[in-house]
Amino acid sequence: MNSLEKKILIVDDEKSVQFLYEKVFKKEVQANQFKIVFCISGEEAIAQLKSEAANDFKLIISDINMPGISGFELLREVKSLMPDLPVFMSSAYTDTERQSLAKDLGADDYITKPVDFTALKEKISQLLS
Repeated sequence: MNSLEKKILIVDDEKSVQFLYEKVFKKEVQANQFKIVFCISGEEAIAQLKSEAANDFKLIISDINMPGISGFELLREVKSLMPDLPVFMSSAYTDTERQSLAKDLGADDYITKPVDFTALKEKISQLLS
C-alpha cells in the first residue's frame, strides 16, 4: 500500500474544524504520510465508508454532537460495518459518562477539545506505522 492510500476521515459539523486540521497536518499531508477526508455529517461519513475506497481509511476522528446522526450513532454504524477500523471520538465535553459510553461502543480513544494536536499527531503516527 502506498502512503497516498492511507486516509483519515474527520467528521465534524463545524467548518472551522476542517480548516484547523488542514493547517495542523499540512506538513504530513504534503509529505504524503496520509490524506485527510472531511465530512460535515454522520450521514456523509457513512456514505464515504460504503464507497469503494472505504478500505483506504485507517482512522476516523468524529465529533459527538452533530445534527442528524450523532457521533455515537456513527460509531455504532462504523463498528458494525468495519469493526477493526479505529475510531477516536472528539468532544468539548469532559465528563466520564460520555467517555465511558464512547469506550463501551468501541471507540479507541476520546479526544477532548480543544485538541492537543501534539498528542494526537503522536497517536496517529503510532497507528499508521
